[in-house]
Amino acid sequence: MCKPIMKNIVLAFVLLFALSLQPLLRATDAAAEAVADTSGKKLQVGKSYYIVPAMRTFTRCGKLECLNAEGLSLANIGESCPLDVVVVQRSFGLPLSFSPFDTNEGVVLESTDLNIGFSTDRTSCGEYSLVWKLDHFGGSKGEWFVTTGGSKGNPGRKTIRNWFKIEKCDDAYKIVYCPSVCLSSKHLCKDVGVFVDENGNRRLALSDVPFKVKFQLAKSN
Repeated sequence: MCKPIMKNIVLAFVLLFALSLQPLLRATDAAAEAVADTSGKKLQVGKSYYIVPAMRTFTRCGKLECLNAEGLSLANIGESCPLDVVVVQRSFGLPLSFSPFDTNEGVVLESTDLNIGFSTDRTSCGEYSLVWKLDHFGGSKGEWFVTTGGSKGNPGRKTIRNWFKIEKCDDAYKIVYCPSVCLSSKHLCKDVGVFVDENGNRRLALSDVPFKVKFQLAKSN
């Protein structure tokens, strides 16, 4: 007589525990906030944005102060192709777009896996995509640089170097490499910063110091 009762009690406890998890799971999902652009609007999938330094400096232009613009662009460093991602001055650089792992998302969320790619077809390496990819260069410190030639979507071991995340950093954002789309693969988890090479090129690379950025909507949208 006691066994069925105990079985029902255990079953009821399991159901109660499962139900209690539902709000917690929903709260976890809701915790992922949308990334905001410089005007405070949510970053939209399918639109193009400039990635600019969070700290903008001003220089003297005659009697006026003018913005010393910086942004991200492409350069052929070392091998001619694929092109590498660099920080350039006196320009907002080239616009970029974001493709989340969850293709149903219409906005870009913080701390979620996504592909980043330049929104242009005017390059000297037309046979390579402009999707970001992490690549290892055999320097003295074993640097990992951000280059192009990656592929969009298809998460797995072959594409593990193509996934990045955007995370909040003080009153700005930072880009990190710590993909979670393929848990079985061993990978690095580190901030994306700026590495200045021997020729003065300011290249995006994994770093202990994050490159704090903001996102400015490209005017062509």
